[in-house]
Amino acid sequence: MVMSGRTPMSTAVGSDSEVKAPRTMTRMRWAIIWLAFVGLSINYLDRSSLSVALPFMGEDFHLTATQQGMIFAAFFWAYDVCQLAAGWYVDKVGPRRSFTIAALWWSVCTMATSFARGFGSLFAVRFLLGVGESPAPSTSAKVVATWFPKSERAFATSIWDSGSRVGAVIALPIVTLIISFTTWHGVFIIIGALGVVWAFAWWKIYRAPQDHPRVGTAELAHIESGGARGAGSDDADAAKLPWRSLFRYRTILSMMFGFFCLNSAIYFFITFFPSYLVSERGFDLLKLGMFGALPGVCAVACGWLGGFAADRAVRRGHSVTRVRKTQIAGGLVGGSVIMFAAVVPEAWMALALLSLAYSSLTVAATGIWSLPADVAPSSKHVGSIGGIQNFASNLAGIFTPLVIGVLVDSTGSYVAPLAVIGAVALLGAANYLFVMGRVEPLKVKEPLALQH
Repeated sequence: MVMSGRTPMSTAVGSDSEVKAPRTMTRMRWAIIWLAFVGLSINYLDRSSLSVALPFMGEDFHLTATQQGMIFAAFFWAYDVCQLAAGWYVDKVGPRRSFTIAALWWSVCTMATSFARGFGSLFAVRFLLGVGESPAPSTSAKVVATWFPKSERAFATSIWDSGSRVGAVIALPIVTLIISFTTWHGVFIIIGALGVVWAFAWWKIYRAPQDHPRVGTAELAHIESGGARGAGSDDADAAKLPWRSLFRYRTILSMMFGFFCLNSAIYFFITFFPSYLVSERGFDLLKLGMFGALPGVCAVACGWLGGFAADRAVRRGHSVTRVRKTQIAGGLVGGSVIMFAAVVPEAWMALALLSLAYSSLTVAATGIWSLPADVAPSSKHVGSIGGIQNFASNLAGIFTPLVIGVLVDSTGSYVAPLAVIGAVALLGAANYLFVMGRVEPLKVKEPLALQH
C-alpha cells in the first residue's frame, strides 16, 4: 500500500475503524464539497432554465408538446451517450481538469441558447449542452470518494447531489424574475456567465487531499484511514481490472437498471413540471415562481437529512449494504406517489404529493450516488462506475420527455404519464432489494490475463 508522505497512519486504509480527529483539524474537505455543490447548482440551473422559460417563449417559438419533448430529449441524447466516456475521462484526468473544462463548455452553450431562432437551432444548442454537462456527476462522485471516509460519504454525496435540486428550484424564481425585467434572451446570457466564473474558481481551489496546501495532517489521516478511495488504498490486481469487465458484474447491471427507474421519475421535475403547473393547474407567472419551487425545497432538505441519517447508521455499526438498500428502496417507494398527483382535485394536494415524491426520490438518489465509491474495485474505477450507472439512468432522460409529450398530446392530461412513472419507481425499488447483491468493493473474478 502506498502511504502519503504527510503523516504515518496506524489504521489500515479501508478498515472499519477511523482515527478520531481532534477538534482543531482542518475541514477543507467540506469546503471542497460545498464548492462542488455550487457547481452542480449552476449545472442544473443551466439545464432547467429552458423548461421554465419555454412556456413564455411563444412569441418566438410555436412548438407542440411533442416538439418540446424532442428538444428536452436532445440534451439527454448527448448527455447520455457521453456518460460512458465521461466517467473514464474523469478517472483519467482527475476532478480538477474535468470539472473546469466541463463548466466552461456548458456555460458557453447556455449563452448560445439566447441566439436560437427556431426548432433546429434550439435542438442543436441543447444537444451541445448535454455534451458539456456529462462529466459533472461522475466528477462529483470521484471528489467524494477521494476526499471523504465512508462514514461521511452519504452526507457528502447528499450535499453535491442537492445541487441538482437547488439548481432546478432557483431556476423557477430566477428565470421568471429575469424574464419579467428583460426578455427570455437575457436568462441564458446571465446564467451562462455564472458558470464561467465558477469554472475559474474550481481550477484555482481544487487539489487532491495529499497535494492541497490547506489540508492538515490530522484531516489527511482522517480521510485516508476512514476508507477514502485514494490511489494509496488500491489493490494492485483490482486497479488493473479492464473497464469493459465492469459490465460482467450483477451489481453494476442492477445499478444501471435501478438508476434508470429513479430518473424516470426525477426527470419529470426537470422537464415538464413547470408546463404541468401552467397547463394542468392553471398557474400564472407569479404562482409558478412562488409555489413551483416547493417540491424542490422539500427535496433538498430531505436529501441532506437522508444522507446524515445514513452516515449515522454506518457509524453505529449497521452494514453499508443494509443502509444503502433501505435508503434507496424506501425512497423509490415514496417516490411512487407521483402517480396520484394528477388525479387529486386541488392544486395544493398535487403540490403536496409532488413534494413527497421528489423528497423521497432525492433520498434514494443520495444512496445511489454513494454506490460508486462503495463498490468500485479501486480508486481508478469510481468515475467509470459513476458514468456507467449515469449512462443507464439518463436513458430515462431520453425516453421520459418523449413519452410524456406523446401521452399528453394523445390523452389531453398528465394522468397516464404520471401513472407510468410511479409504476417504474416501484419496479426500481424491487430491483435494489432483490437483484443487487452486497454493497462492497467488487472482487476480480478471474486472473486478469484471461480478461484481455
